[in-house]
Amino acid sequence: MSDASSTPPDEQQPQAPLIEHLIELRSRLMKAVIVIVVIFAGLYAFSNEIYRFVADPLVALLPAGSRMIATEVTSPFLAPFKLTMVVAIFAAIPFVLYQAWAFIAPGLYKHEKALAFPLLASSILLFYCGAAFAYYVVFPLLFSFFVHTGPQDVTVMTDINAYLNFVLKMFFAFGVAFEIPIATFLMIWTGITDVRTLSKKRPYVVLICFIIGMLLTPPDIISQSLLALPMWLLFEVGIIFGRIVHRRRAEPQDGDA
Repeated sequence: MSDASSTPPDEQQPQAPLIEHLIELRSRLMKAVIVIVVIFAGLYAFSNEIYRFVADPLVALLPAGSRMIATEVTSPFLAPFKLTMVVAIFAAIPFVLYQAWAFIAPGLYKHEKALAFPLLASSILLFYCGAAFAYYVVFPLLFSFFVHTGPQDVTVMTDINAYLNFVLKMFFAFGVAFEIPIATFLMIWTGITDVRTLSKKRPYVVLICFIIGMLLTPPDIISQSLLALPMWLLFEVGIIFGRIVHRRRAEPQDGDA
């Protein structure tokens, strides 16, 4: 008798679902990678235009005769290449998260699915809003402050690679910061904390927001405040939605009473 036939059925059955899940996970990861590569291939021809668009908030404020420079031999190629790859990933986020959702959705209860999908869509939208807020609101104020407060005998010529690293860090920081309402709502909904407790800890939250702003932005009070204040306001938004959830949970209980 072969080894396969002698293997107890109970030891064979758990392996099949695991292998199927791994195959499905690999398939969805491959789909996500293919979409990112396709988007990147379509955008690569416009990589220089994409970099100009991202650099425009600084270039528009540079004094006459100033321009951006490349201090490394490979920077004129690598900086737009790197930015285009990041933009491709950025654009593919909805599809990538949809693949993640499709993978985990079968294991969720009906009420969890009803809540998880709106939260997923909201998190994507909030991340994009955070990046847009950084580009259209923060960058003009920040770069205007930096350009016009320096010594007059210093010519501003920013390296394109250093600028790219800076703006990507800011995009990520503001994108993540705008996820605070989702995080606050989830903590209240799962019972980790409640609205009253979070409201009492508001002074500590404000302090933490400014500490995070200090760590993720340049060492000046303007850029720190431009990140910390929206974080605090978004925390308040999360509390508002948490109150709504608390009231809806309390209504059936009141009706039963």
